[in-house]
Amino acid sequence: MIRTAAVVISIAGLASFAFAQNFELSIVLSSETADTSGGSAVVTATVYGDADVGTHMLGGSFSLVSNSQMVQGMTWTPAPWSAFNTDNGYAGNGNYSMVIFGQLVLGGIFPPAPGSELGSEIGSFEITLTGLGQANFHLVAGSPFTLETTDSITGSTVIDTSGTLSLGSASISVLPAPAGLSLFALSGFCLSRRRRR
Repeated sequence: MIRTAAVVISIAGLASFAFAQNFELSIVLSSETADTSGGSAVVTATVYGDADVGTHMLGGSFSLVSNSQMVQGMTWTPAPWSAFNTDNGYAGNGNYSMVIFGQLVLGGIFPPAPGSELGSEIGSFEITLTGLGQANFHLVAGSPFTLETTDSITGSTVIDTSGTLSLGSASISVLPAPAGLSLFALSGFCLSRRRRR
């Protein structure tokens, strides 16, 4: 009797593990460094969506936060497959308000759009940076959900609130090119020489 109960509990545990649903939004920067020796630099931060349930992304929402004074501006461009978009715009201080993305899928009438397969691009931010230092960017969950997936065969949909959601982050070093750094060093040396006289 005890063995039977242990086997049933083990099978139930495996079943719940097998149906665990994981969702992920990741962010990839076009460069690990930004050269601001010309005054400013522009980098691209691409957001990707993935899950272990469904075949395609249906829609969702999120925002991007850095709280960095080095960010002078941001714009959002959704991926071509996303037909229904809301862009709440740049909020200042290195933060971007919630963006909403999505598509219409109706079984047999409107299949999932090409490019919306899980693991694909959701869209990208174009970020203008100035100054010196490091900027850290973090994706923030949207409301009422962050990612919804659909299965192109069964038509079923699942949202991240029924599973585990992972949100990515990325960092970039903002600094002048090596030639610009040598100019900064030279000007500092000249200033220190002038003060001594």
